[in-house]
Amino acid sequence: MSREVLLLVDALAREKSVAREVVFAALESALASATKKRFTEEVDCRVSIDRETGESEAFRRWLVVPDGEMEDHDIQMILTEAQKQIPDIQVGDYVEEELEPIEAGRIGAQAAKQVILQKIRDAEREQIINDFLGRGDSLLSGTIKRLDREGAVIESGKIEARLPRDQMIPKENLRVGDRVRGWVARINREGRGPQLILSRTAPEFIMELFRLEVPEIEQGLLQVKAAARDSGVRAKIAVHTTDRRIDPIGTCVGVRGSRVQAVTGELAGERVDIVLWSEDPAQFVIGALAPANVSSIVVDEEKHSMDVVVDEDNLALAIGTGGRNVRLASELTGWQINIMTAEESAGKQANERSVLRGMFMAKLDVDEEVADILIDEGFSSLDEVAYVPLNEMLEIEAFDEDTVNELRDRARNVLLTEAIAKEEKLESTTEDLLTLEGMDRDLAAKLADANVHTREELAELAVDELVEATGLDEERAKSLIMKARAHWFENESA
Repeated sequence: MSREVLLLVDALAREKSVAREVVFAALESALASATKKRFTEEVDCRVSIDRETGESEAFRRWLVVPDGEMEDHDIQMILTEAQKQIPDIQVGDYVEEELEPIEAGRIGAQAAKQVILQKIRDAEREQIINDFLGRGDSLLSGTIKRLDREGAVIESGKIEARLPRDQMIPKENLRVGDRVRGWVARINREGRGPQLILSRTAPEFIMELFRLEVPEIEQGLLQVKAAARDSGVRAKIAVHTTDRRIDPIGTCVGVRGSRVQAVTGELAGERVDIVLWSEDPAQFVIGALAPANVSSIVVDEEKHSMDVVVDEDNLALAIGTGGRNVRLASELTGWQINIMTAEESAGKQANERSVLRGMFMAKLDVDEEVADILIDEGFSSLDEVAYVPLNEMLEIEAFDEDTVNELRDRARNVLLTEAIAKEEKLESTTEDLLTLEGMDRDLAAKLADANVHTREELAELAVDELVEATGLDEERAKSLIMKARAHWFENESA
């Protein structure tokens, strides 16, 4: 029988053009499945076939898990029990018990062959996909083989790919037999064999389409730096070149708009704005908001946001229908963009100046005139007043050396007093809260002001309560509360 096994393996390997190892693995899997049927309970079995002789060995095995974490004694064994049999065994290893092997002929030739052929089909599909990916292609073009509730199955030669319904362009009317392109988003290895998963809504799809239509991108003379899309309606792409002879926007548009129209046609009429990428974030944002004209920009590096001022005539254009233009510009640039009129901007700046003036007057015990001088010179915090290089403060014409030194001393004293007060607040804060992922001492001090001193007390807060107490944005507040509650779910699981 051992000789017959080797002959079967060689024959199938030649017939299907796959490695002998793939056939051996398939046969071992079939034998292991048959071995399991000897038992009434659910067990884990392993079969090993000698590649030279064809002889097989069968084992029942138990996975070694940490003490106290065993969920199924039929397929698991705790570490202390396993170490009684094998002293140096580790968690994740297997304890095996040898069984009487099943002859390959006794498991049913047809059942074995089905398993083997399925494994071979999976291996062939894996090889085809690897060959496709090895060519460096990110786009797949094929014919719609069938449509179902989950999406479409696209056939391209020997490759079969899945286009999920949520990755189809909205309102796009696809039919069986249509030729379509898709961007290879990922490989799904769950289920029967690997399968390419395509997307027609991802920003990468439009970037690859331009790479296809614009030879200068393929040649490396032009780069598509970023893209943002509202699928089927509007998209923005940012392009850049270091070659001064090339007009990036004109090159992507093409003669009489031929290149951009080819992309638009593939995207079911999606309108595409092509903008110049810039290293200067403010300049990049101005370009991204086109066709609206920008009057001025205020950049907040700390919040990674920009206040963009436009006149009344450009306000609707800058925001776009349903906020689409500003949303796409924000996605394209990676900056939060706040559109406002000159009047709104002036009001916001006046309010921020008033708050800052009040802080300087209260903390440094100075009058309004001194506070305004600090603001006009660009100071926005006590830390800056306390620790900015002395020579820079001495350059302020309105201040003499004594005034500068006095302001620095006052600022440092206030910061020291606040630091001491903060530490006193944290005396009742527990270590499990201080060491929670995402927590810092400033945040813990704000929580202490709200009488939240332990991880358990934080876990019991609602998101809006945490936002109100600390000023955190909603997403970070939600994340912090979930981390504080994590041990609840661990305990439930245990």
